[in-house]
Amino acid sequence: MDPTAAHQPKISAAAFAALALEGVPYAGQLACRFERFEAGRLSVRMPYQPLLRRPGGTICGPALMALADITLYGVVMSMLGPVELAVTTDMTIHFLRRPPLEDVIAEGRLLKLGRRLAVGEVTMRCGDDPQPICHVVGTYAIPPS
Repeated sequence: MDPTAAHQPKISAAAFAALALEGVPYAGQLACRFERFEAGRLSVRMPYQPLLRRPGGTICGPALMALADITLYGVVMSMLGPVELAVTTDMTIHFLRRPPLEDVIAEGRLLKLGRRLAVGEVTMRCGDDPQPICHVVGTYAIPPS
């Protein structure tokens, strides 16, 4: 059964943006935009900007990891509402191919939501290219209420 079936998000995209992008100034520098914000499913665009570039004409890994973390946090918050102290406990990222200097789109979804842990995955691509550049699986710890 899909853990997101028949749910509305428990936080709005605007409220989540304030929590994640304004509340964490580093994350705000990435200028992410939420193109889809549903319960357990997000699409986040990280617009290309020169601060993302690394030698070799590609996007730096730390920015991609931050995008994955923002996306996973949004997936979890869409199901729980604003829980500021939910934290990443594990994140595994597979860089599948070299991303060009373009916008990166992260598609996140919830895999499992338990009382103490939430597990999700993120697939990233660049621009209109359907081929993935990264695949991420991560776990968030949910604090006791």
